[in-house]
Amino acid sequence: MTVAVADTHASGAATPLSESSTSTLSVPPSPDLSGFAPQIINGKVLSTKSPVVSASTVIERIASRASTTSTVFIYDLAEQAGFGALTQSWARSDSTTAPVVNLQTRAGAGLSLVGRLSQSSSKTAASNAVLTAYNTPTGLASMMYSLSYVPAPTPTSRLIIQVPTVTPVGETFALSPTLAPFTPALAILPEAFTVLLSATAQEAVDLAALSYRLTSTHVIHIFDHHGTARELGQDFSLTLPTVPSEASVEGSLARIGYRPFDYTGDADASTIVVALNGPLAQAAKAVAARTPGFGVVSVRLLRPWKEDALRAVLPSSVKTIYVVDDVPTEYTQGALYVDVFSAVLGSLVPGPVVKPLRVTPTRLQTFLTTPSAFIAFVTGLLPEGQIIPPSQPTGVKKLLFFSTPNTVHSQVPQAVKSSFSSPALSVRHLTDHDAFSKPGGTTADRIVVSKKGEELQAPLLFSLPVSSDVGEADFVSVLDHNLLKTHSVASHLKAGAPLLVVSDWSPEELASNIHPDTVAIVRDRQLHLCTINAKEIAESLAGSSKSTAVVENTVAQLAFLRLYLGQAATEDTVVRLASKTLGDSVKGVPLAKLAARTWASLVEVDLPVPEVTDTKPNPLKLFEFNAIAVDTGDGDTVVNGAKIGSWHDAAKHIIFPSAFTPPVIPDAAEFPRDPALRPEVPEHTFLVTCTVNKRLTPLEYDRNVFHLEFDTRGTGLKYELGEALGVHGWNDTEEVLEFCEWYGVDPNRVITIPIPGGDSTKMHSRTVFQALQQQVDLFGKPGKSFYADLAEYATEKTDQYALRFIASAEGVSTFKKLSEKDTVNYGEILRRYPSARPGIETLCEIIGDIKPRHYSIASAQAVVGDRVDLLVVSVDWVTPSGSPRYGQCTRYLAGLKVGQKVTVSIRPSVMKLPPNDTQPIIMAGLGTGAAPFRAFLQYRAHLASQKIPVGPAYYYFGSRHRSQEYLYGEEIEAFILDGTISRAGLAFSRDQKNKVYIQNLMKQDGKDLVKMLLRENGVFYLCGPTWPVPDVHETLVDALGRYEGVEAERAGTFLEELKDEERYVLEVYD
Repeated sequence: MTVAVADTHASGAATPLSESSTSTLSVPPSPDLSGFAPQIINGKVLSTKSPVVSASTVIERIASRASTTSTVFIYDLAEQAGFGALTQSWARSDSTTAPVVNLQTRAGAGLSLVGRLSQSSSKTAASNAVLTAYNTPTGLASMMYSLSYVPAPTPTSRLIIQVPTVTPVGETFALSPTLAPFTPALAILPEAFTVLLSATAQEAVDLAALSYRLTSTHVIHIFDHHGTARELGQDFSLTLPTVPSEASVEGSLARIGYRPFDYTGDADASTIVVALNGPLAQAAKAVAARTPGFGVVSVRLLRPWKEDALRAVLPSSVKTIYVVDDVPTEYTQGALYVDVFSAVLGSLVPGPVVKPLRVTPTRLQTFLTTPSAFIAFVTGLLPEGQIIPPSQPTGVKKLLFFSTPNTVHSQVPQAVKSSFSSPALSVRHLTDHDAFSKPGGTTADRIVVSKKGEELQAPLLFSLPVSSDVGEADFVSVLDHNLLKTHSVASHLKAGAPLLVVSDWSPEELASNIHPDTVAIVRDRQLHLCTINAKEIAESLAGSSKSTAVVENTVAQLAFLRLYLGQAATEDTVVRLASKTLGDSVKGVPLAKLAARTWASLVEVDLPVPEVTDTKPNPLKLFEFNAIAVDTGDGDTVVNGAKIGSWHDAAKHIIFPSAFTPPVIPDAAEFPRDPALRPEVPEHTFLVTCTVNKRLTPLEYDRNVFHLEFDTRGTGLKYELGEALGVHGWNDTEEVLEFCEWYGVDPNRVITIPIPGGDSTKMHSRTVFQALQQQVDLFGKPGKSFYADLAEYATEKTDQYALRFIASAEGVSTFKKLSEKDTVNYGEILRRYPSARPGIETLCEIIGDIKPRHYSIASAQAVVGDRVDLLVVSVDWVTPSGSPRYGQCTRYLAGLKVGQKVTVSIRPSVMKLPPNDTQPIIMAGLGTGAAPFRAFLQYRAHLASQKIPVGPAYYYFGSRHRSQEYLYGEEIEAFILDGTISRAGLAFSRDQKNKVYIQNLMKQDGKDLVKMLLRENGVFYLCGPTWPVPDVHETLVDALGRYEGVEAERAGTFLEELKDEERYVLEVYD
């Protein structure tokens, strides 16, 4: 049975959208960011109340400006969290955006940043070497050990890490704002870092900008990208703070209106909760604002820790302090608890009791999905056992829209939101996606409308949960009728609320297709189930055209307004309100005509009592937030870091983030990628054949430098001059077999382990021998986390305590001795603590994977054709205890036999010839650093043979003895004779009494070098170990002063400017 809505639905409830407020409705600003970006750059005011731009977008823009940072390093986990895609899009089209470098979060994550900052450190301060990195809490934890090597910050050489709090948890990959992966690693964070945490949109934007104004510290800024920072509709504005260079972090915060700690609640509270600034703290503050005897301290400045500031905000009446820590497990000691305990201990007499509250990711998800569980949690902290939940302010309305991504009706929520564009109203809009519960994905749009000054203080995640069946919504719209068969949508509604279904089903078809459980909810709660056939109305009024979709969305918007206004709704009122944003017509159809047709076609469906059957229907699904979609300015939709062809691909990418590659149109089908060759790595891998392995140094010489050639025919491998070859090496066969025997595991046993670089859901089967030889970094250097992981499997207390000590902050000296002096590997640690013996599958997982080693290519493909050459030196040493050590990959390469296959990949490099062949080049190589210059000289000789003019080439080479280590000596002499090398400076340091180095020979040629660099647009290259860098730098600075009269400071600045122009290129290594 169906009846007209006007006959049955008469709600007298007050709504924020009243006649008094609609007179100021206006069309919202365009979401186009092209007009938004310059506002950040050209003026001090970055954003002025832009309801179509999220705080996260503003943070990306602040962090990516070329005037703010020199380079943005985007880690894969940040991309998967939906943060970084816009930066990459801007970098492709906007010259005001800094260059972008994409990085993988793996063992040693952060070393690239350390290297870049270290390279920028010299006697002369670098020019704008302020680096930005994006990473999640999980990625930040992986970077922590590397950050201990970051050079001290200076005004022109600093690191700022923007951390969006998004972490997949549990079997459903639900996204969580937990900081559990990061907080345990706080103990090893260097003192040179400041850690800021923001919770609200305004605060997130302010602290992001402040991060770049703190010139004497590295900064980690953690913000709520899980919820608040992604919301649309929030008013925020920002004027860049002016912070004196000598100002402290605390003082800088004060200048923009913030404190290290905020207190909310009763001034005479006896019970206090201390929590890191974020969604959980915000929810607790909303409770504390109206609960006697209760208060909340939110921590905005985590490092440096300010004990006095904390004590200053605590009420003198406090008796019990509960410290909320995000922790991986209930048995993990929280870092914040230790900080608070030490601050309070002995400071108050008698002092309050400090108790830990450990919140695991699973427990946090319960709080997010079930607000009553959080209220019960807080209630249990109060001695009275009583708490009054924060009451909803009068007039606050909560709206929910369920749809399918990228369909006709997916834009309806944005259209509805535009109806509330009024200075008198506050509108918050958050869009989340579920890529699993339905093929093609599901979208949930939360919109909360209130009058200004009556906004909800708690995050939307708590105020309007979508992953539970709590009835919090005042209105729900289903924009894909198929969801009624599979998903629990009606359960989100309060009793008596409207449920609008936009569908081309007839009312009778709708009633027959609704899940029985939904029918029961509709009847029990006396919901008003209404339906509108927007497609039929649009086609009848606009015809079959591209305009139909816009008209359909307008019909849905008009239907919403009628139901939302309830008893106050009239046809004229709906038209008047809608015309404020839509005008008098939509795609040529008069708005009044559309409204009249919508009014007449909107019907309420009377659901009969469902028949009792023996067949039990499938249970309804709840929405699970596990995907973040970003629409970039260049038309791509990026879901959890992947550009997707469809939302079916999104689910695959979430499960297999490293192994899954969305289908693309092949542009080189002749050489498709072989999926069997290291599918976990993002680079295209190739299987090449060793054809030459020739030692270049005498057998009696203590260094084995050797030349390799690989046949690339049939592989499609292409490389540019100066690029590097990544070699995916194997562990030594005999050592692997010896380890298997000692560990008591059959090398031929088949085990199932995760694909390297993926997650635990992507598995493959291999023999133990294959895994330990080809995948697991068994003889690599263990990080601190390995000791902590291994301790969990120790059966002897002495082994367990020793391993835990090494992994702790107190054990840093022992760890450094083991790592840097004894250079122990994973296998040796297992032998030292024999009672710690996890199963072989577990061992493979906690050790991690062999990473490819990269070597500069020593050939020019234009000359050698289907071949790639390498110049390699064997790495070996003896520990203080007399144990021999070998570089894993150089040992593998040195043992290659002719005909043996090797898996390789290509990595770009800064080493490349200048665009103009006549530009002078100055090459300085030490030892195997000669590799890329052999390629350069091959190519220059090739051009000369074709009568193509080339510029002068100065070649400096350094090693110990000419007779033993003059690498490619015959070729170099030939290049000198034919003029390819204009001048050669050969420094064999130990062939004479007084040692001669390349910088000594460069000094002799100082006048020519200065002329080439200063007047002839020349390019200088240095490749090899790091130790000559300061001396070479000083030689060029002295030459500029001697021959051009340039002061030392200006000369240093000039060389730094050449770096930016890629005319002073360093590729050095320890």
